[in-house]
Amino acid sequence: MDIKRAEMSYALYEDVIRSESERAEIMVDIYESADCVRDHDFRKETNTQQPQQQTGSDSVKIRSSRAAVVCLVLLSVLLLTAVTALCVHIYTNNTNYTQERDQLLTKINILTEERNQLLTKINSLTEERGQMLTNTTNLSDEREWLQTNNSNHIQLNRQLNQEKNEPFECFNGMDGWLYYKCSFYYFSSETKSWTESRRYCTERGADLVIINNTEKQKTVDKIRDGKTGFWIGLTDSEEEGNWKWVDGSNLTSGLWGSGQPNGRTSENCAVSYSSVFHDYSCNTNFIWICEKNILERTLKDQDFFII
Repeated sequence: MDIKRAEMSYALYEDVIRSESERAEIMVDIYESADCVRDHDFRKETNTQQPQQQTGSDSVKIRSSRAAVVCLVLLSVLLLTAVTALCVHIYTNNTNYTQERDQLLTKINILTEERNQLLTKINSLTEERGQMLTNTTNLSDEREWLQTNNSNHIQLNRQLNQEKNEPFECFNGMDGWLYYKCSFYYFSSETKSWTESRRYCTERGADLVIINNTEKQKTVDKIRDGKTGFWIGLTDSEEEGNWKWVDGSNLTSGLWGSGQPNGRTSENCAVSYSSVFHDYSCNTNFIWICEKNILERTLKDQDFFII
């Protein structure tokens, strides 16, 4: 595009020069014609008035005037040519400067877009870094949790190994204690109130038996004859109608007898009789069964993780 514009400028320049040269030639011809006419008139007048006084000095003057006019015309043409060339040069430079300015503006716009893209990437990377830091913190917390639970697991294994022989040592030589499926049971031969019966069990590291499923009820009935009622670890003494086991768990599927419980506020403790539950006054005397699970003391209130 720059070469085409230069060629157009050069062609314009040649046209201007050619036009100015032709104009100068025309003006020279005009001046020569005027001189010729003037010379002719001057000669005619001179011949008329002083035909005898024509000299060589007049011819020299005429030629000097003619040369001066020609020089002035040529000087004007050269001056006009120089002005025209200067205008063409200025126009060409102005066009180049305009193109360079447009190119610079385009580059500035491109750089601005790239800068905005970089800022967007920086913001995205900053957010990702924040998420990674959060994930790292969470992973650190989880690692600490796993290490803690692993320590608990190791400690649990140690306690389990220790507990394997401890029940036998604790209850060795004590009449009435039987071992069955990881638990020791004590079947009393005397009768006490529910509160006294439970105290007897807790003083020996046990508690009143919890019968929370049919299989366990059958197991107890198999050991006992099933004909004598005995205290179990079930009561609603804290809240009427809300029966709970001695470990704090709620009764979900009680093996109540027909029409039981029926004692309302006066009968707040449970007796197992003929494989079903009955409510009685806690002051009534019955035999009782104590239960000690060898895992209870280890697993109760433990939050452990097994690998």
